[in-house]
Amino acid sequence: MTTPLIAGLAIAAAAYAGRYGIQAWQAFKARPPTARIRKFYEGGFQPTMTRREAALILGVRENTPPDKIKEAHRRVMVANHPDAGGSHYLASKINEAKDLLLGKAKNSDSAF
Repeated sequence: MTTPLIAGLAIAAAAYAGRYGIQAWQAFKARPPTARIRKFYEGGFQPTMTRREAALILGVRENTPPDKIKEAHRRVMVANHPDAGGSHYLASKINEAKDLLLGKAKNSDSAF
């Protein structure tokens, strides 16, 4: 007599667990997307670029080795190159960031 009762309770528990799992999955799929990791720098530019801003633009740390800086520059430049529909202004800022981090910053006082 108790065996059918236990089997019935087990089936009911499995059904409730399945129903709860389906509802949780649907709520998980319906949630709004959140940005977990930004791939590129978002935001405006400062009048004079700092090492911190340059590192944010390229997605590296300020003390990154030169080969990693060049690799990051290439990756970001491919995504924003003017020949591929990118902005000339963004490309110049990306190049400025690379030059600043590599120690090749241009002086604004020099004349052509």
